[in-house]
Amino acid sequence: MRKPPDHSESVAADPAPERPRIPGHWVFVGPDGLRAGWSLLVFAAICAILIFAGGFLLGPFIHVGRSGISPLTGLLLELSEFIPVVAATSIMAMLEGRPVLFYGFQGHARVVRFVSGIVWGFVAITAVVLILRRLGYLSLDGRTLGGAAALKYAALWGVVFLCVGFCEESMFRGYAQYTVTRGFGFWWGALLFAVVFGSIHRTNPGESPIGLFGAGAVGLVFCLSLWYTGSLWWAVGFHAAWDWGQSYFYGTADSGMIAQGHLFGEHPVGKILWSGGSTGPEGSVIVIPLLLLIALLMVLWWGRRAEKPFREMGWRPGHYENATQHFARHGND
Repeated sequence: MRKPPDHSESVAADPAPERPRIPGHWVFVGPDGLRAGWSLLVFAAICAILIFAGGFLLGPFIHVGRSGISPLTGLLLELSEFIPVVAATSIMAMLEGRPVLFYGFQGHARVVRFVSGIVWGFVAITAVVLILRRLGYLSLDGRTLGGAAALKYAALWGVVFLCVGFCEESMFRGYAQYTVTRGFGFWWGALLFAVVFGSIHRTNPGESPIGLFGAGAVGLVFCLSLWYTGSLWWAVGFHAAWDWGQSYFYGTADSGMIAQGHLFGEHPVGKILWSGGSTGPEGSVIVIPLLLLIALLMVLWWGRRAEKPFREMGWRPGHYENATQHFARHGND
């Protein structure tokens, strides 16, 4: 009797059937998952929805009077944006299978970077104030607080501006910057978000064209620190100290906003182009050469490093996991 043919081997050798591709699948998904443009759009949509919801819930508790903004109001305003940004970053990190600190807050030397940024931020705003005072474009009116009140407001505004630093750096140079880097290249993202960062300051009362340009320029300086260190800790420290120095310590306007409870009083004198006018010192044209000097010092100091985390992704897309491999080998000292 003839033995029936054995089809087991041929069945085992047959490849598994491929899943049918949805038409236009490539428009949304690439080799690395959801394409960068769509990822950025999802991140922005989550942020916008949560910020709108936070503003709706906290709106009745936020009051800005003629005498300026209080620490509580400032904190509520920042938390209404900071919490949504953290939530949106966490959601996108989970979808991409990465830790939430991956986007600019990992690596070694975080404390050193943060403290260094604080020192540089306060030194920078102090230099601007003293130059304006020396040239006669700013007049310091003496102390307005003393004793326990000075310490209390120093601490309260310190907390507020730490939230500002973490919020704005996470929003514009955290997940968004990393995502544009993998889709288009690091410096394309830096230029894009510098323009966006400057533009959003248009809603601030008393803002000026020089102030808007300066905000965009400082965004590029913060991106330069990310380029060299792979970390946003220096930028957060600088950002917080710059705003704290303006608003609390010297009592100047900060993008047109005046802080209630500031250590010194001041008022601008002379032409707005030089004094900054109602924008504050950061609206002075003097800020531009100062930022160029800071950028030059960063290049001279950090540029000596043999390796840069984003070295292969300057003007072209790349896998920013290379940055984490860099951290694993060398840290971000």
